[in-house]
Amino acid sequence: MPVERLMTREDVTDLIYATKVQKGIKWGDVAAKLSLSKEWTTAACLGQMTLTPEQAAIVGDIFSLPKEAVTLLTVVPYKGSLPTSIPTDPLIYRWYEIVNVYGTTIKELIHEEFGDGIMSAIDFSMDIKREADPKGDRVRVVLSGKFLPYKTY
Repeated sequence: MPVERLMTREDVTDLIYATKVQKGIKWGDVAAKLSLSKEWTTAACLGQMTLTPEQAAIVGDIFSLPKEAVTLLTVVPYKGSLPTSIPTDPLIYRWYEIVNVYGTTIKELIHEEFGDGIMSAIDFSMDIKREADPKGDRVRVVLSGKFLPYKTY
């Protein structure tokens, strides 16, 4: 007797993305219905954040998800969605390139300003906007994370 395959969080991400494309849904519209940022909402819908049951129900309605998919939206996900250690998608690769080229500079300047510690990706916000420019529109990305100093013990 064949074993029925259970739905996974990756299946839910695929359902959300397929519905988004087929129905022309915009992440900003989903975010507005959740009263959250488009950046966090997109990360949640792509499987990188945990939704509350209320948020999951709204996302489920928007994307016509089955009940088991809505439940999976409330489970803490395995974070990190890239299929390879060095990204092959050109846009994501440019971020990898930015970190490779400027990572040590960013680290040095943060340490000089704040001391020994890290910038949190948990107590964090991100804002992505288009900036008009006569030479070609620009992408403005603002990352803001709480500084967490290393403690002595």
